[in-house]
Amino acid sequence: MKIKSFRELEVWKLGKTIVADIYKTTKTFPDDERFGLTTQMRRCSVSIPSNIAEGFNRFNNNEYRRFLYISLGSCAELETQVEIGNDLGYIGQSERDALVEKLDHESRMIMNLIKKVNEQRATSNE
Repeated sequence: MKIKSFRELEVWKLGKTIVADIYKTTKTFPDDERFGLTTQMRRCSVSIPSNIAEGFNRFNNNEYRRFLYISLGSCAELETQVEIGNDLGYIGQSERDALVEKLDHESRMIMNLIKKVNEQRATSNE
């Protein structure tokens, strides 16, 4: 089955779920974090599905892979920010655990997609 749109990708759908979770989580952060950690976490979370979508629509495996690596980096960046939010007492332990678990799952899905893109490239070069 050929995927025709990034909207069909489970990795993109999970990325959007993470965005919603981060927006809900940061809504409770102190007002003085509005231009600090809150903004950083929101922008970082949005970067994950956005880069998956942009890379998919480039129709070039090299560029797609590059955008997937950016998404993967954003997962690591966001996980670090979640840890900082937890350290500062803005995010409870159970919420932290749930977010980290989703980010870990998203990262693994992105890595698997990168492998598939690499395999497609290898078979097209044969």
